[in-house]
Amino acid sequence: MNESKKKSNFLTRRTMKQKNKKELSYFRLKLESYMSEHHPERLGDKEFITARADIALTAYCDAVAQGFNHLEAERIASEVLFSGLHFSKYDTLVSVLEDEFERKLPAPLPERLSFLLLANKAVQATFAGYELTDEFAASEQYDRLYTELTGTIVLLIESNNLPTVKQTEEASPKAL
Repeated sequence: MNESKKKSNFLTRRTMKQKNKKELSYFRLKLESYMSEHHPERLGDKEFITARADIALTAYCDAVAQGFNHLEAERIASEVLFSGLHFSKYDTLVSVLEDEFERKLPAPLPERLSFLLLANKAVQATFAGYELTDEFAASEQYDRLYTELTGTIVLLIESNNLPTVKQTEEASPKAL
C-alpha cells in the first residue's frame, strides 16, 4: 500500500472515531438532560448512562448502515436510549404534590420534596408494589398508585410533624 493511501485510511479512521465520540457525547448529553428532568435520582449512575449512550450510538450507526436516513436513525437510537425511562417516579411524585398539596406546598417545593421522597422507604415500598413499565402511566393501576402515594405522603407529613404552608383565610366577616 502506498504512503498516501495509508495516510488517507488513517485520516478516515481518525475522523470516524472523532465523529463516533462526538455522537456518543451527543447521546450521553441527551440522556443526562432527560434524566435530570425526569429521573434525577439516577443521574449519578454514570455506568448506566455510558452504557445506554453506547447502545444508542450502536443503534444509530446500524440504522445508517442499513440505509435509514439520519432522522430515522436518530429516532431509532432515541427509542433505545429512553427505553424503560418513560415512566418517572419523580414526575409522579411532583404531580401528586402539585395536585393534592398545592395549598400546603407552593412551587418550587414539590420538585425539591419529590427528590427527597424518592429515598423514603415508605414511598419506595409504595412504588415497589407495581410493575412500572414505560406504559404504566396510561394503565388502570396508575390511579391506584397515585392514591396510595397521596396517602403515604399525608401519613409522612402527619407522623413526622412536617411543617406546611398554612394559607390565610380569605377576608371573612370575622377578619373585617
